[in-house]
Amino acid sequence: MADRTSGIDPADIEQVRVLAQAARTASRRLALLSRADKDAALRTLADALDTATDEIVAANELDLARGRENGMPQSLQDRLRLDPPRVAAVAQALRDIAALPDPVGEVVRGSTLANGLQIRQIRVPMGVIGMIYEARPNVTVDAAGLGLKSGNAVILRGGSAAAETNRATVAVLRASLTAQGLPADAVGLLEGGHGAVRALMTARGQVDLLIPRGGAGLIQSVVTESTVPVIETGIGNCHVYVDARADLDKALAITVNSKTHRPSVCNAAESLLVHRDVAAEFLPKALAALAGEGVVLHTDADAGAQADVAGVAHDVATDEHFATEFHGLEMSVRVVGDLDQALEHISTYGSGHTEAIVTEDRGAARRFTAEVDAAAVMVNASTRFTDGGEFGFGAEIGISTQKLHARGPMALPELTTTKWVVEGDGQVRA
Repeated sequence: MADRTSGIDPADIEQVRVLAQAARTASRRLALLSRADKDAALRTLADALDTATDEIVAANELDLARGRENGMPQSLQDRLRLDPPRVAAVAQALRDIAALPDPVGEVVRGSTLANGLQIRQIRVPMGVIGMIYEARPNVTVDAAGLGLKSGNAVILRGGSAAAETNRATVAVLRASLTAQGLPADAVGLLEGGHGAVRALMTARGQVDLLIPRGGAGLIQSVVTESTVPVIETGIGNCHVYVDARADLDKALAITVNSKTHRPSVCNAAESLLVHRDVAAEFLPKALAALAGEGVVLHTDADAGAQADVAGVAHDVATDEHFATEFHGLEMSVRVVGDLDQALEHISTYGSGHTEAIVTEDRGAARRFTAEVDAAAVMVNASTRFTDGGEFGFGAEIGISTQKLHARGPMALPELTTTKWVVEGDGQVRA
């Protein structure tokens, strides 16, 4: 096997080694903390963020100003922006995590064998988790909080677009941990460029798990280049399918919410599929509503005809449009002949994140939920609900679109592994 550390600056390798070693030591301390200790620490971290709001917002403005100078798209600026209400929300997420059950020590299963051995499988921390993510500074705090609650130390490598914000935020978190008598190295920040990222991705044996969050390019790079185990948090090419027996008022509200509520995030809908039988009634209203919210429409021929009826602008949808996660106010629209065609379209273009059906036909809903291969399937609900907070998990570390270890919103239990504890009274194997 080729040495994947070849070509990496030794200084980057050394930085990761030092960070990982310190994180490993910190993780052993964290694993011994009681729930009460961890919850108190999380609430204190939240208070520290509230106190440092002005400092964090000022650092964030430096990042935003640099982004504007470099032509950063508005959708990415929205992801990057932290104002006082958003800092307060990030701090509140830590308090929400404190209120959640602690997964560490939970007995997953257990039994007493015929020979008297008592065996049980319990949840334990992963150890050291690396996060590689783009311009989402809230991830910095979510990862630190979820790591602390689950007994893991985290090494964070945020995107360069949020460099000043991340430095300020991590400094606040580390200072608060130190003031509480806890290891500051429970939260580490990796500095540097692509070489430092490659050093983290190849730190097998030093880092237990990597979780990437970002666009398709970043995620695929981490998945394909890492020697450290990776949980893939995939892109969100999500669909809303309006069935022949849909309540069209529900369908309109769900479609508009799924696309426009926050179009830059991974659970926003990117494509609208409409059954032929309701297209003439539904699409003129839906396309007019979407256009009224500023959505650029890419339509197939049948949907385009309905856009003409509504008098809204549109262009011709291509395969590239159907395959794209827009991260903004754009949407592809197609009229399908039946449920089978909708399922085939989703199978071809979907990313396995979230798919929604709007229907009053229970049989169609059952088929859709059974046949769609995605981490989350919505029936008569917006795609925007695929979120750890909305599911009641608290802050999430990401939404996994893979099938091993974890799938869907990843919260505290997904940041643990298990070990078997076997207790006996002198038994030996015959």
